[in-house]
Amino acid sequence: MQPTFQLHRDGFFYRGAFTAMANPCEVLCETHDEHVARAMCETAAAEARRVERKFSRYRDDSVIHAINMARGEPIGVDEETANLLDYATTLWRLTDGSFDITSGVLRHAWRFGEPNRPPTEEHVAALMQRVGWQRADWRRPQLTLPAGMEIDFGGIGKEYAVDNTVMHLSRWPQVPALVNFGGDLRTAGPPPSSGAWQVGIESVAAQGRASNVVQLTTGALATSGDTRRYIEIDGRRYGHIIDARTGWPASAAPRSVTVAADTCSQAGTFSTLAMLQGSRAEEFLRAEGVRHWCFR
Repeated sequence: MQPTFQLHRDGFFYRGAFTAMANPCEVLCETHDEHVARAMCETAAAEARRVERKFSRYRDDSVIHAINMARGEPIGVDEETANLLDYATTLWRLTDGSFDITSGVLRHAWRFGEPNRPPTEEHVAALMQRVGWQRADWRRPQLTLPAGMEIDFGGIGKEYAVDNTVMHLSRWPQVPALVNFGGDLRTAGPPPSSGAWQVGIESVAAQGRASNVVQLTTGALATSGDTRRYIEIDGRRYGHIIDARTGWPASAAPRSVTVAADTCSQAGTFSTLAMLQGSRAEEFLRAEGVRHWCFR
């Protein structure tokens, strides 16, 4: 049987590494007790994979698959799923529809990371007939999604998994820990003995290198951007964050936005919404009063 994660000593920390939600994940635990570190990492890996199993659109046994295959029939959902649907609805309203969990079908037009040409306006227009949360009938706990439409929690799921994992790690309140799922991260427990976690923000000019180092004592960081998921055609770069109102990547968006907040979900929300603001991203972040790093 394959181990669920790899654990090794890294200076003053134990580092547990695993893969979930198509992302490299890690947990840093400042403890001399290997048994405690192993228990914490097992807890983190189990929660990340639970969220993935339940909410992945790629699994035929997930809640998302059941919703997407309902073919216009009403379907009842559990409390956890209902809470995420409520959260997604709030984001949809706050952004006047630019953030929309039904926009995942646009992946059929935009294949980021693959050699490609931009889709035709006709292709996007055809897919847009299947986009629009206003077409769904969400009356908690029952959702009726028109036949042919889909939902996708990809825009909020990873940050949700980070926050849930931190909640579970509260069983070890005296152990400083950092939960990092694919670059979206949050602290757990007290600050480390060094006083702060050293967190690098990846450079938009040199992948894998840090352009800034953040001293994080508490709270979370999340990043949105096009450094890893994009296509470039005829000198124009198309980022992977799609404006659900148009079906096209957000225009004049920054290359990268990182936001610090109390929770990973909050940080991820602000970073994504800033990208969707395009040329007004910095103005939006300043108006919201959040700590941020924006690169163009």
